[in-house]
Amino acid sequence: MAAIDQTRPFVAAGSAKGFGSVFATLAGTFSAWKDARETRKTLSSLTDRELDDIGLNRADIDVIAGRY
Repeated sequence: MAAIDQTRPFVAAGSAKGFGSVFATLAGTFSAWKDARETRKTLSSLTDRELDDIGLNRADIDVIAGRY
């Protein structure tokens, strides 16, 4: 008796799987850049006292937000 494993989708040789992977990578990179930008913007809008209250200073903003 033959059994068919249906836990993984069938992908034909030469399909567009590579394109989807590239697109997912680009989308992930863009999303990370956007999140870092928003974090940097939000932290930059805080006063020095507010930053000190959360244990940060202006020099920490780029490190926290990541460099994208």
